[in-house]
Amino acid sequence: MELGNISQPTYGPGLEAPGSSVVGLVGMVHGFLRLVQPNALPVALVLCCLSFFLSQLLLYELGFLVCMAIGLLFIILVPLVGCCFCCCRC
Repeated sequence: MELGNISQPTYGPGLEAPGSSVVGLVGMVHGFLRLVQPNALPVALVLCCLSFFLSQLLLYELGFLVCMAIGLLFIILVPLVGCCFCCCRC
């Protein structure tokens, strides 16, 4: 495996699907990401006065925040329900 020049890396044109059997999975992941956040992150908005535009940024990233809340809910609820089923069998 050749690493190339580490101090000055060269970057390709962008993300490309790998040439293997996971092309369908890559398309599904990119489709989900386009569904959750269809627009690019406004870098100028983030760099300029983050505290003033915090509510706008949270509204913009609402899709990721909802997915994160559902994930945290599952991380907490699944072990709790499993423990109840194991310990409180009737």
